[in-house]
Amino acid sequence: MTSVCEVPAVAVERLLSSQFVRLLVMVFGSGLSMYLLTSAVPMYLAANGSGGVGAGLSTAAMMFSAVGVELVVPRMLARWGYQVVLGAGLVLLGVPSLVLLVSASLPVVLAVCVVRGAGLAILVVGAVALVADLAPASRRGEALGVYGVAVGVPAVIGLPLGVYLTHVVGFGALFVLAAVASLVGLVALVGLPARVDVEEQHVKVLGGVRGSGLLMPTLVFAAVTVAAGISVTFLPLAVASGKQSMVATALLLQAIAAPAARWLAGRYADRIGPAKLLAPALIFAVTGAGALVFLPSAAAILIGSTCFGIGFGAAQNLTLALMYNRVDRSRYGQVSALWNLAYDGGWGLGALVFGAIVSGTGYPVAFALTAAVVALAVVPALRARA
Repeated sequence: MTSVCEVPAVAVERLLSSQFVRLLVMVFGSGLSMYLLTSAVPMYLAANGSGGVGAGLSTAAMMFSAVGVELVVPRMLARWGYQVVLGAGLVLLGVPSLVLLVSASLPVVLAVCVVRGAGLAILVVGAVALVADLAPASRRGEALGVYGVAVGVPAVIGLPLGVYLTHVVGFGALFVLAAVASLVGLVALVGLPARVDVEEQHVKVLGGVRGSGLLMPTLVFAAVTVAAGISVTFLPLAVASGKQSMVATALLLQAIAAPAARWLAGRYADRIGPAKLLAPALIFAVTGAGALVFLPSAAAILIGSTCFGIGFGAAQNLTLALMYNRVDRSRYGQVSALWNLAYDGGWGLGALVFGAIVSGTGYPVAFALTAAVVALAVVPALRARA
């Protein structure tokens, strides 16, 4: 006999399905391919005479290419499905890395970055949309957090490892490793949904954004990614060559903090709502970006990178969860594309503008301006919380 005081157990929907695990494996490989070269390509250009402007152009070329392609990925998914489109993304991200083995000229490197940016766009938009499709609605924030870990762990490995391997095995071996990491992900595509759900057919990325509640989190997240693109591109160049091990440590701390914060933010966002956590996340990001003003202090770099990683990781989850909560299923692809536009557009724009500014102002002033951009995003985040 059941006691009247007993409360029936509530079934918890399963999160890690076999399809979700396959998606995470693919995301891990493609993320490793990206992050291995994120700081290494600017260093490769600088080592071959292209300087800070060339470094900024390489990051900007990849990210602006991604922005352009992200506008059409929802349409591609609706027409060809997840398997075909994600497979094309893995090839476009991985194969061009091998071209860097034969040339370090700025036009060739920029062309490689453009093609890899197209592959990156396909993968991130498709993967984020598929996460929302596969995850139970009641655990979406947590699912996005787990996805964030799968994206973040390659950053933990790839950002510092890419910098380190350039000094140990050289750029050539690093480029081959980046290609292999992406192409191995093709195996994981087997078993993923072949077609996009019939309900998910809103393919106009910029259609109906105003008044939908999507504009604010998109712009807020873009402000944070401006600082993210700057930190991974220029921190290795802003510090003396004899302190590259310290830079690798700072990038490692940032890369560890980001996925951990992204996962924790997702768990708590499911309970109390993402809007309440967004402003505190941005304050962490502002603190981290502002700490780089105190170069070449090792403490400022290490603490600042950690704080920025916390803020950046949490903001990734919170802005995306906020956007998904404001639309129906037919607009999941649009949300994924908009969020990734903010990610890549902010990353590329930040690197491009910073590269132009730093030659005239020096690194401390340029990093201060970066922190000011992130600080502006706190205001709309506070309004959303209210």
